[in-house]
Amino acid sequence: MSRRCNRTARRHQPIGKTKAVVFTTLAVFLSAALTAGAVIGVDLSLHKRFETSAGLNVRGYRGPLVGRKQPGERRIVVLGGSAAFGYGVRVHEAFPAALERQLNDGQRRGDRGAVGVVNLAYNREGAYALLSTLKDYEALDYDMALFYTGYNDLPEEPNLQVYRHESLAFTLTGYHPILPLVLKEKWMALRHGGNLEAAYREAGQRVPPHPVLFRPGGGPPGNAEMRKTAADIRQALERRLGRLTYPDTLVAAAGVECGGRWAHYCQGVAVAVEYAFERGKRVLVVTEPYLSDDHVAQQAALANMLKARFGNEQRVQYVNLGQGVVDLDDSNLCFDGMHLTAAGNERIAEHLAGPILEILDRAAATAGS
Repeated sequence: MSRRCNRTARRHQPIGKTKAVVFTTLAVFLSAALTAGAVIGVDLSLHKRFETSAGLNVRGYRGPLVGRKQPGERRIVVLGGSAAFGYGVRVHEAFPAALERQLNDGQRRGDRGAVGVVNLAYNREGAYALLSTLKDYEALDYDMALFYTGYNDLPEEPNLQVYRHESLAFTLTGYHPILPLVLKEKWMALRHGGNLEAAYREAGQRVPPHPVLFRPGGGPPGNAEMRKTAADIRQALERRLGRLTYPDTLVAAAGVECGGRWAHYCQGVAVAVEYAFERGKRVLVVTEPYLSDDHVAQQAALANMLKARFGNEQRVQYVNLGQGVVDLDDSNLCFDGMHLTAAGNERIAEHLAGPILEILDRAAATAGS
């Protein structure tokens, strides 16, 4: 009798172990799922809090999420660095948002359909990031890509920054988390007595456009610390990139080619233009307001490259806003020698709206013929 009981016990023992393993696995899975859900919930809350000031939305670009294009709508994506992103101003004061308003102004728009503008720029990114960004946002179904670059490719070392690809979550899923950046900056601020600007400067980095650094009203910060930061940036730019001199620089730069120092920059722009062409898109390449003599030479090389490589191709157009549009020494238009105020961004948008509508009209006429 006892032997029969022992056999029965041994027969039931594995079943008990299996149940325990299953229970433990489920408990771990549920715990991980709840933790992940809580983290995602916090991240979504942070996105909602910051995306209208200086953050990115859950898809990794600045401004509200856009869905499918409406019937008759045309869409433009803006790519570039902090000048296009709108460093120091709120989302509606950056030039892509101002451009959308200009393009949809009733008097200028006429009987055209709506035009949407999506801000895909990010700080410190240069021409190298253009191709990756176009690939990442192919699903936006844009009609035109606007490249507003140059400043971040002025240093002699190649700029290989692709910010979004630093996030494994974005690379795998297209969701851009903001929580890691917030936690990083909280830790940096704690280590420096709450002074995040000092923490970035000690690390040798430019202070990024995080919401805690700017007043809710947008525009250049008004406190003494941030005015000092703007002045420091202006001086650092001059020390590193040199000054801008007229008019001799423009004459001397006219024949600059895209070899040597500017080869990396020109190649980044060229491959992005060709990628857009292959997908039936239009491209507008824009020169930012001239920053230094090197910037003038760089942009002359870019213009010469576009002409030599693409000739009279109507799908790519070049607009030079380097001279006579925005004076970077005018504090009403530019607050640190590079980044524009809301008024400065409006002026850039005003000068781009007309050429863009002409390009879109030619594209519509070509499609209809």
